[in-house]
Amino acid sequence: MTNARLFRHLINLWPCIRGTGVRATHISDDYREIDLELPLNWRTRNRVGTIFGGSIYASTDPFYMIMLMEILGKDFVVWDKGATLKFKRPGTRTLFMKLRLAKEFTDGVRTRALAEGELTFELPVSYRDEDGVECAEVTKVLYVATKEFYRAKVARRDQAEKAKNSPESAR
Repeated sequence: MTNARLFRHLINLWPCIRGTGVRATHISDDYREIDLELPLNWRTRNRVGTIFGGSIYASTDPFYMIMLMEILGKDFVVWDKGATLKFKRPGTRTLFMKLRLAKEFTDGVRTRALAEGELTFELPVSYRDEDGVECAEVTKVLYVATKEFYRAKVARRDQAEKAKNSPESAR
């Protein structure tokens, strides 16, 4: 497992994260908790003076994926597959997000991936202001597979693509 404190500093410097305006303020040593802060400032302000929706959307992108990668370990593949965003209220001041993954949940993901090879699921999370008012609701779609299952799936896909694009298939 990567050192969480060092990782928090590095992710806050990562250009694609830094560009959204978000800052990770806390990452627990076991990666089950990440707290984010998205301030309203010159970098995140839109034309009407509220937090730009693109900053809200983009700032949620990698965090659940990273948490699961660290918790499940090297024998699993984790991908972000999608997200939906519902704006509830304009972000007129700093917004906060608390991402949490309970041990029971991640144990269930591990068990299902080992039994079925792969699974796709949704995880909801909200951006709230300092008074707890929900400003944006995000539902992340994640994919988890065992590395063995994923490698075989990619190999089958690549083989099908080669067969489809081969000169013999054009006849």
